[in-house]
Amino acid sequence: MDHDDLLIQIHALIATPDRDAAALAQMEDTLTVGYACALALEAERWRLERQIGEVASRLAYDGDATAADDLASLARRMSDTDAEVVRLRTALASLRHRASETRSAA
Repeated sequence: MDHDDLLIQIHALIATPDRDAAALAQMEDTLTVGYACALALEAERWRLERQIGEVASRLAYDGDATAADDLASLARRMSDTDAEVVRLRTALASLRHRASETRSAA
């Protein structure tokens, strides 16, 4: 599932007035998918961080002319990934709270 679609689904579930078992099940399924996506994004961030270190090493020790461009591209990707993780984790925290309220109301 696309991260933007997932965020739309999360926000729709947070806004739903339903507090029944079906709504709770959908919230819990979405939380599971959402946390899996967040972990995948965090793994991607770690890969980018490792690649940045490798490219920085190329730049420092080899004087690789393309390393500066590669480094800038990786830094932008890491910044985008960081922002996406924050947005997703924030939305998931809100949905987790909503699911807890729904559980309590049942």
